[in-house]
Amino acid sequence: MRVLHTADWHLGQRFISGHERTDEHRHFLDWLVETVRTQRVEVLVIAGDIFDTGSPSNQALELYYSFLLNMRGTSCRDIVVVGGNHDSPATLNAPARLLRHLRVHVVGCVPDCFEDQVLVLDDATGKPGLVVCAVPFLRDRDVRLSVPGETAEEREARIKQGIADHYGRMAEVEQVWQLKDLGLPVLATGHLYAAGAAPSDSERTIHVGNLGQITADHFPAIFDYVALGHLHRPQRVGGREHIRYSGSPIPLSFSEVDHPKEVLLLEFGGGKLQTLEALPVPGARRLVRFHGALDEVVLLLTSYDNSGYALPAWADVQIHSELTQLEVAEALLKVIKDLDRKQLEVLARRHFRLVKLRALGDEPEAEAPLTRSLHDFTEREVFEQRLEAEPEASRADLLRTFDELLERL
Repeated sequence: MRVLHTADWHLGQRFISGHERTDEHRHFLDWLVETVRTQRVEVLVIAGDIFDTGSPSNQALELYYSFLLNMRGTSCRDIVVVGGNHDSPATLNAPARLLRHLRVHVVGCVPDCFEDQVLVLDDATGKPGLVVCAVPFLRDRDVRLSVPGETAEEREARIKQGIADHYGRMAEVEQVWQLKDLGLPVLATGHLYAAGAAPSDSERTIHVGNLGQITADHFPAIFDYVALGHLHRPQRVGGREHIRYSGSPIPLSFSEVDHPKEVLLLEFGGGKLQTLEALPVPGARRLVRFHGALDEVVLLLTSYDNSGYALPAWADVQIHSELTQLEVAEALLKVIKDLDRKQLEVLARRHFRLVKLRALGDEPEAEAPLTRSLHDFTEREVFEQRLEAEPEASRADLLRTFDELLERL
């Protein structure tokens, strides 16, 4: 059985200042269909965050359904889709009964019947070939009961234990261990933040400050592979080869410019994982960072070569200079105005003024305060600045409440 693991598509994402990512996502999905065909993939697993918001745009929905339709012409027999923290369970589950006739198995949230998370997929001969424990993003209500007055530490322990118990219960489902005893491999999915993993700047906080971190040891040994989503950097968990984040297929923030983008090709045989191969995802657009002195950044901007990319690059510019804000802005705008926007577009600009050391008692030079665009802040950072006006004793509780609300939204 050949299986492909991907996650964190974030269809419909709008980048800085509302820039669309539709062309990049379409490029990836077209490549994915062709890769499934050439690699003779039999099962595709998407480990959450198919969409960027709970109310995806018509364009995002069109991309999703067109992809599922295009997959009908490949060797892929089954597609498994689980919900992530960005996804709306209602949006994913609404067409689930219809998609089941196309052998697309959707688990948008934990179902009322726990065993409905267990999927038994047939091999090429029509016999059971793979067991999938399709675990979606586990929301607070799925893993714990509210306990009034509990401390942050108690809450963290309860969330962590609740997630671990969910996977332990999956391993104890009679159908799972019986088929495992008969020699079938077992694959589990998850959309969570595992301890020790490296995040980017683009993942939304889950489980109130990522408190629900579980370790590789929390996944039962019955799982031959654990396909994870949520973190956008491809990586192993706890050094285990069989517990993996595939990462996002396109960079979702400038913090990911140096991250490889890949999908993971698995081959099961003899009731276990035989091989695992990372397939690089070709990008249609490059995100670049130009940080340094003004003359260095100007040279990088004017000499940038976008060969090999179908779409213009998006740049994040950061200047370190002794010049004033106005002087830097004027110099940059003159350069940006002459750039070929079909090759390079500057989306973010920042200036950090270098100040010379002065003797004690000397008056500092007056300068306008440094300003940042609202797009440079996350929702949490905006709220943290708002909290500066509140009594210090209440800030921690307010921030925890805000995180909880943000997760639910």
